[in-house]
Amino acid sequence: MMDTIELEVSVRAQAVSPDTIPLINIAPLLHGDETERRAVAKRIGAAARDIGFFYITHHGIPASLIDAVYARAKEFFALPETQKAEIAIEKSACHRGYFRTGGENLDPEKQPHGDFKEGIKIGRDLPLTHKRVAAGVPLHGPNLWPSGLPGWRETMQDYYDAMEALGRQMMQGFALALDLPADFFDKFLGEPMTTLGPLHYPPQTGRITEAQIGAGAHTDYGCLTTLAQDSIGGLQVRAKDGTWIEAPPVPNSFVVNIGDMMERWTNGVFTSTLHRVVNASGQERFSLPFFFDPDFDAEVVCLPTCLAAGEEPKFAPTTAGNHLLEKINASFAYHKAK
Repeated sequence: MMDTIELEVSVRAQAVSPDTIPLINIAPLLHGDETERRAVAKRIGAAARDIGFFYITHHGIPASLIDAVYARAKEFFALPETQKAEIAIEKSACHRGYFRTGGENLDPEKQPHGDFKEGIKIGRDLPLTHKRVAAGVPLHGPNLWPSGLPGWRETMQDYYDAMEALGRQMMQGFALALDLPADFFDKFLGEPMTTLGPLHYPPQTGRITEAQIGAGAHTDYGCLTTLAQDSIGGLQVRAKDGTWIEAPPVPNSFVVNIGDMMERWTNGVFTSTLHRVVNASGQERFSLPFFFDPDFDAEVVCLPTCLAAGEEPKFAPTTAGNHLLEKINASFAYHKAK
């Protein structure tokens, strides 16, 4: 018999009509002519301006690959804690590896003990001899790979590569949506700071409050997040009127959302929206977020099509790297201490 679960009012969400978070077939963006690409980009732009979230289908990532990554993620998270801790994120010089339940705190003002989830950070796997690593550029370096799991690294790398390619296509869609040339962002994507972050949400029972939920209310740090979520559900998005709404799983889709860096780059034209995870299923939940961010030294300055005549930018200029470091320090106590 499932343990009793009671949701405090503050962590409940409303079910809404399916078109509240748009469902967009991006096949024409990937394979269509100029007119078809612009039509898809227009829909992406409308969602990015309105709610900052949308689903994409016909994205070209094989279901078999997604299933394989889920299987390997579950395999890792089922390991004893001592074995997972062999690649603890605290041992990494570049924010890679495993973080325990509570290790990330996305809403520290409300959560004294961190998020009720564990995860692993997999980034661009660079050797110590790489010029950026040798120069000490933050967030660049080798991954920490688990031992004793043959084929695990290869599966994750295959998915990482496929998702990075998709992210580059989505950035072209964003450019078109902003009335920029499709390749506008390409110059910032020499070695983008892309991160795959498989997550495991253990079952949560009893009374669930804002003091600890699967992922505390937050906005994502970077440009865009492309999320595969399993069938359990629990993702919630805050609408413009302040209500929390459900973003349920949609088969064969990814959830895409705008991050703080893209909101900053677009001078607030694109919306970085608060969201959270409340796992009230009584079961384990798994998800596969993929974070796509530009080169470390990319200048994040108000884009030319996002500033009306006579207006001043809402945000000070920065770089992608400095922006991310500020955000990571706010959520990972170990990184701030470094």
